[in-house]
Amino acid sequence: MKNYFSSDFKLGVLGGGQLGRMLLAETQKFDIYTTVLDGNKNAPCAQICNKFVNGNLLDYKTIYNFGKGLDLLTIEIENVNLDALDVLEQEGLTIYPTPKTLRIIQSKARQKKFYIDHQIPTAPFSYYAYLEELKHSYENNIIDFPFVWKSARFGYDGNGVKIVRDNIDLESLPNVECIIEKLIPFKKELAVIVAKNKDGQTKTYPVVEMEFHPEANQVEYVICPARIEINIANKAQEIALKVVNDLDFIGLLAVEMFQTEDDEILVNEVAPRPHNSGHYSIEASYTNQFEQHLRSILNLPLGNTESKVAGIMVNLVGEEGFSGNVVYENFNDILKIDGVTPHIYGKKETRPFRKMGHVTIVNSNIDKARATAQVVKETIRVISK
Repeated sequence: MKNYFSSDFKLGVLGGGQLGRMLLAETQKFDIYTTVLDGNKNAPCAQICNKFVNGNLLDYKTIYNFGKGLDLLTIEIENVNLDALDVLEQEGLTIYPTPKTLRIIQSKARQKKFYIDHQIPTAPFSYYAYLEELKHSYENNIIDFPFVWKSARFGYDGNGVKIVRDNIDLESLPNVECIIEKLIPFKKELAVIVAKNKDGQTKTYPVVEMEFHPEANQVEYVICPARIEINIANKAQEIALKVVNDLDFIGLLAVEMFQTEDDEILVNEVAPRPHNSGHYSIEASYTNQFEQHLRSILNLPLGNTESKVAGIMVNLVGEEGFSGNVVYENFNDILKIDGVTPHIYGKKETRPFRKMGHVTIVNSNIDKARATAQVVKETIRVISK
């Protein structure tokens, strides 16, 4: 077996945000040498990796040069230059998730087509190359309000997604490649994280339930285990496993889903990396998602995905009306509460709805954990000086 630990093995990470920062906690635990590339010289990873490179993740030459001299390359954000990754892979660099998989996932249109082609349940959709084409479909009664509009590329944290209910909403859409989906009534938004290594060993985390902020379209709470019936949980895990196997995926994949009013499970989209829906696992699981990501890409035995206790994650986002140097108000008050662990992402500047950190609440009782999460959410404020 290759020696990854306290050796000259070099792991590269594309992206230096909070996901990378939490991944680095695990590489440091195992003493794995890391090099990180990010476009922001003050990225959360900048001061804590072994080597930091400031550069454009979408620039061919930057990615290619970064990959030279590495032993393995992974990502914490999927919007990267894939042409450079293709060449690096052809030249012998191991890359997980693979460029082939990332090419499907990078485009929401390709992603949706993949689900249809592989009989993976998903909401009906239409593809449009530009806005005029979409307007033409509406004017000719091919589509009708309301519908969900999604930018085909570069959407994240609720950006690039909008519910279109009328002409005013339609006129305000940007002129970009997009898909639209039928607006489907659903009971809950769920997610399942699956890990798979090169040997084919696969582990599935418990189904989590996500509660969203109505304006920002961001996750406010992640609840594990999801408050659903066992047959729904089993169905969600089976579908998530099918997605991983059909993609021939290696690494960690988060599969976001809807539970419809009649208890169907529909895949919404996937993230080929550690994900917001798995942050609870740092405190609540036997093996957290970041350690599991490392185990999967290094082809190590996968860890136990069961939860030790019920866990709820609360996102800390910048409060509306505040921009500038961040201040975490009432921080001490949440530290006084049993089972509360804050994580601060190292971003010095706040702005409305920017993800600045998260708080995990653990308790043997899921209802008590959810009540505590509400108190935490209402107590701590992310504001500016």
